[in-house]
Amino acid sequence: MSDDKMTAFRAEMRAWLQENCPEEMRDGLMTEESICWGGKSWTFSSPAQKLWLERCAAKGYTVPTWPVAYGGAGFSRDQEKIFLEEMDRLNARLPLQSFGIWMLGPALLHFGTHEQKLRYLPPVARGELRWCQGYSEPGAGSDLANVQTHGAEGGDHWLVNGQKIWTSYADKADWIFALVRTDRDAPKHKGISFLLINMEDPGIETRPIKMISGVSPFCETFFTDVKVPKDQIVGAENAGWDVAKYLLTHEREMISAGGAALSGGGRALGAVIADTVRDMDAVLRADAMRCEVDGLALGLTLERYKDQAAAGQGAGDASAMLKYMGTELNKRRHELMMSAGGSDALEWDGPLGNRAGDWLRTKANSIEGGTSEVMLSIVSRRILGLPG
Repeated sequence: MSDDKMTAFRAEMRAWLQENCPEEMRDGLMTEESICWGGKSWTFSSPAQKLWLERCAAKGYTVPTWPVAYGGAGFSRDQEKIFLEEMDRLNARLPLQSFGIWMLGPALLHFGTHEQKLRYLPPVARGELRWCQGYSEPGAGSDLANVQTHGAEGGDHWLVNGQKIWTSYADKADWIFALVRTDRDAPKHKGISFLLINMEDPGIETRPIKMISGVSPFCETFFTDVKVPKDQIVGAENAGWDVAKYLLTHEREMISAGGAALSGGGRALGAVIADTVRDMDAVLRADAMRCEVDGLALGLTLERYKDQAAAGQGAGDASAMLKYMGTELNKRRHELMMSAGGSDALEWDGPLGNRAGDWLRTKANSIEGGTSEVMLSIVSRRILGLPG
């Protein structure tokens, strides 16, 4: 697209956002309370949040780079950049966030059939279905390929039994994408299928897990004789590990984006910290500037890998590097916020909000999406080529 066309496109996006984004949605908030997750049971925090989602979904702006046929706007990578820049200029909230957008969507676009894409993607784009991830099990964390949740052959369906753990928001989700062992005799990486399961199906139970932070999205999920139709498999039978690995690269990129504070519509990392430490001592101000510089560097690196992905080159093993850096940066940011807040930051519902709870929550970043130790191992062996 020529420079003139890109300039015209920017003007079009700026005008549309200015006209359609409600004032209440122009605060740039990215807190748990401000995010719109969507789903059948979702309750909007305000009429403005509902209106903002409806307007964006109607234009495909919740998933701008997805094809129009599947609920997106069909934007190129350059157009998406301009759209997000104009969102940020207006300080607009993202209209919708979900695991369906970040993880399942890319996997379905890559591995799914046309019929599956038509069935599952548009409802995700409109915020009508909320998904959760059924990967980890009590005996399959870092060794994810050791999953034991089993799908027995049942003719036109699988009969699924087993347990998942750390299934974020499973108690609120409508569907789950899960790794299920469908061949117990095959090598562990070869006998896994990637199944889509309706959380309303009989035999599914969720139990929330309490965390030290006081707020937890995590659940245990149990499957007892759950019938899963054969057309709800993504990719080939027993080839789910390929889908799982592809999806993990997107999950790690999503976590790294949180560390870089580049999720779109949010305030820059440095600006958030600067508000807190403006009147603090020189050491804290220097730490804040280091965080800001590192955040910008990570953000630019992430953008580079997104450009490569748009050109047909996936992030691959580099997603481990991005995930590790995003994790460490997010932890540093919250540790700095705690230091800057002094004794007020120790209060759970004080003048600074629940800063202590937020700080404690960041510790989970080192585990979810792959532990930091595993990420460093991938970087050392597969990127740097160091000996084992």
